[in-house]
Amino acid sequence: MARWLRFNAVGIAGMAVQLGVLWFCTSALRLPVVLATMLAVEAALLHNFAWHEAWTWRGMPVSGRWRRLLRFHAANGLVSLTLNPWLTWLVRDQLGVPLLASNVIASGITALINFILADAWVFREGSR
Repeated sequence: MARWLRFNAVGIAGMAVQLGVLWFCTSALRLPVVLATMLAVEAALLHNFAWHEAWTWRGMPVSGRWRRLLRFHAANGLVSLTLNPWLTWLVRDQLGVPLLASNVIASGITALINFILADAWVFREGSR
C-alpha cells in the first residue's frame, strides 16, 4: 500500500510537469495538441522514472538502471504515449472538456495500468 501511495504521489508531481509542458507547448510554441501531449507525456515519464528510482522503489541496484528506464518507456511510456494523447483528444474534441482537464482525465485512466506494469515488470526486483 505504501508503494502505491508513493507511486501516486510521484504521478501527481509528474502530472504538474506534464500539464506545464503541455501548456507551454500549446500556448507558447503553438504545437498541435497531439504532438504537444506526446512531448508533455515524455517529460513526465522522465520525471516519474527518476523519482520512482529514488523513492518509490528506492534501493534498486544502479547497475540495472538503464534496463529499467528502457522497460519503463516500453511499459509506462507505451501506455501513456499511445493512450494518453488519444484519450486527451477524445475527451477534448468529442466530449468538449477543456484541454488540461481532458489530459488529467486521460492520465487518471492510465495510472492503474502503469502501476501494474511498473510493479510487475519494470521494478520487479524491488517489488518483492
